[in-house]
Amino acid sequence: MFYFDKRLQYPVKVENPDPIFARMLQQAIGGVEGEIRVCMQYFFQAWGARGPTTKYREMLLNTATEEMGHIEMLATAVALNLEKAPASLQEEGAADGIVGAVMGGENPRHTIEGMLHRHILSTGMAAFPANAEGVPFDMSHIYASGNLAADMYCNVAAESTGRVLAVRLYNAAHDAGMKDMLHFMIARDTMHQQQWLAVIEELGGHEGALPIPNSFPQSQEDQRHSYDFFATAADGSAPAAGRWTHGPSMDGKGEFTVFQNQPLGQEPVLGPARPDSGAQSEQIG
Repeated sequence: MFYFDKRLQYPVKVENPDPIFARMLQQAIGGVEGEIRVCMQYFFQAWGARGPTTKYREMLLNTATEEMGHIEMLATAVALNLEKAPASLQEEGAADGIVGAVMGGENPRHTIEGMLHRHILSTGMAAFPANAEGVPFDMSHIYASGNLAADMYCNVAAESTGRVLAVRLYNAAHDAGMKDMLHFMIARDTMHQQQWLAVIEELGGHEGALPIPNSFPQSQEDQRHSYDFFATAADGSAPAAGRWTHGPSMDGKGEFTVFQNQPLGQEPVLGPARPDSGAQSEQIG
């Protein structure tokens, strides 16, 4: 169950409303890098968490609930940025916005009219669960595998791309209130990256967690190629040397080597088509 507090997690103030920035903020709500994604990802990871200890489930639930607060902050920011937006393209200020978009190399129908259609006609100057292009978030980027280590690596990636987006929004913001809100969200992304890495460390670090799942005995995999870097240059040239081409593997269980990729299997030969398959007679014979 959940409880709510009508106060925001962090102050959200807008001194100079900007409908274009409202549209940009939609990416942080419903984009693949956004808050709906991480919120749902952490919830489903928590709801499916198994193991003798419940602390990981509890941690995920706490952070997922925090992310709900981030969605609320961003939705509030979108609404505040739309408060003085023109309700039609004929209103004062809209024309200047279109001219500015054209001078900036943007498609005005895509930026101004598209935003007005969605934020006025669909939501009445409010946020909606979609990205900056108006594409609804469809949950296809939610990763909850049931494997704690795998999920933590997915979470590090999610928070990393989320922080990249937040930094880009911070750099694009002209309003002091928006910069203040985003500098808080950037800090939380920093913590969450560290948090998920801390879980991996607690699971034994890279050495203990890898390869995922660590419950599968490596004796049953083709260990001849467990730590080969497959070089695929057509001329057979060696790849540029990197941490992944030589030295101990990250899990400490092998040595990186370079393997010149070559066919290890046979040319596939399929049997004839079935008589009832609708294929040509030459394929069936």
